[in-house]
Amino acid sequence: MAAAPGVLVCVKRVPDITEEVVLSEDGQSVDGRRSGFTMSAHEECAVELAVQVTAASGGESTVLTLGDAEAVEQLRNALAVGCRAATHVLGEPFAFGPSDVAREIAAVVRAHEESGRSHDLVLLGNDAADSGDFQVGIRLAYELGRPVVNGAKTVTIEESPEGPVVVAVGEGPDGQETYRVPLPAVVTIREGGVEPRYPSVPGRLKAKKIPIEEREPVAAPSGAGRVRMVLPPPTPSAVQILGEGPEAAGAVVDLLEKLGVLTPGKAAP
Repeated sequence: MAAAPGVLVCVKRVPDITEEVVLSEDGQSVDGRRSGFTMSAHEECAVELAVQVTAASGGESTVLTLGDAEAVEQLRNALAVGCRAATHVLGEPFAFGPSDVAREIAAVVRAHEESGRSHDLVLLGNDAADSGDFQVGIRLAYELGRPVVNGAKTVTIEESPEGPVVVAVGEGPDGQETYRVPLPAVVTIREGGVEPRYPSVPGRLKAKKIPIEEREPVAAPSGAGRVRMVLPPPTPSAVQILGEGPEAAGAVVDLLEKLGVLTPGKAAP
């Protein structure tokens, strides 16, 4: 393993679900044509951690995505905030299930290793923002024969007598949990541990000059095996008219007392 560990961070082009969520006609995916596209908050934090880890160790951070031609936007955004290289596996993302994606990531890791580029640490988002899959990180770790930590919020690399280890810190049912696992390793990231940086104009201009490696999938996808996605029914809402004008003042006070904003029997100062 190289003295300066390399980091591969995996991202996915997903619909921006901050607005109304709309499903595709076949119910297999979230339709982003109305809302636009982004990468998940988990993956933004994973990109930030990849940049931080390699800046501290002197290694190289590479961003990878599997998606159609438009997914190059997410690769350029990661390059604009500090990743040094990018790999684009071209394919229809909704045709690839978690096992397919894990296989393709593993193929990239192996191909890069054969060419002399080491990805000692692979970072992924904790789950897919559009389909809710939590499987890719674990499947990838099994595919590569590496230890895996799920749901970390921060990662650092430290030296130990046995060699470099990744220190992954997250939250468990009883509070903070810290895991120390030897490299090479796989870690999935949850948002909240770091503040992701966002592309600046100089960063975007620099990112446009970085060549992006394009690869074809190594095998045809078997799919997710998903029957269909279903949106939960909207939360019912009700509106109570308290009154109009000065006549509503008493009802407003009663409501504030019920909510605990005012103490019954005490006038506001």
